[in-house]
Amino acid sequence: MSDRPVALITGGSRGLGAAVARALSSTHDLILGGRGGGKLDELCKELGARPFPVELTEATARDVEGLGRIDLLVHSAGVVTLGPVAETPIRVWRETFEVNVFAVAELTRLLLPSLRAAGGQVVLVNSGAGQRAHPDWGSYAASKWALRAYADVLRQEEPDLRVTTVYPGRIDTDMQRDVREQEGGAYEPDRYLKADSVARAVVAAVTAPADAHLTEVIVRPR
Repeated sequence: MSDRPVALITGGSRGLGAAVARALSSTHDLILGGRGGGKLDELCKELGARPFPVELTEATARDVEGLGRIDLLVHSAGVVTLGPVAETPIRVWRETFEVNVFAVAELTRLLLPSLRAAGGQVVLVNSGAGQRAHPDWGSYAASKWALRAYADVLRQEEPDLRVTTVYPGRIDTDMQRDVREQEGGAYEPDRYLKADSVARAVVAAVTAPADAHLTEVIVRPR
């Protein structure tokens, strides 16, 4: 590893996480979280990154022991299961909160000593659903509103860190394809944001001057 700042990106093997990794690769040394194997290994090889193939919902202190310095933590991993609340079983609520909220809170807690030492930054990829809730999006929207509250509290409790919440609209990714399949609608990539465009918004927050703190960034398709 070099003397460059170090960024750990969850969900870093595909979609927005991979786009953020590529966007930061010229300025940061990278640690990429994701499911082990193919895509993660390929991207790590491409970018000279270290893999972090840890099941986020089961992360422990042992998993982060050897990571060393962390200047930036980007939470990009997430899951979504659609359906009316009357038909959404507790299993879905638990899984959604486990990935979208609890894993975020625990990994951040485990890495706080490193982030504090670096005077670092946490970026949380939220969603438009974290600002407005719609039918069939109950469990996902609730998890993103919880993530929004978590970020607000973290920002106040850790004043030496910069904490940024990014609220993107629909993004042209595999996750969006799954969402549209659940919605029973056509996939229309021209109507969605490009992952690279949202990644640039993340980079803008990360590279803001030291006296500037971009607390919330909203990105919508034109």
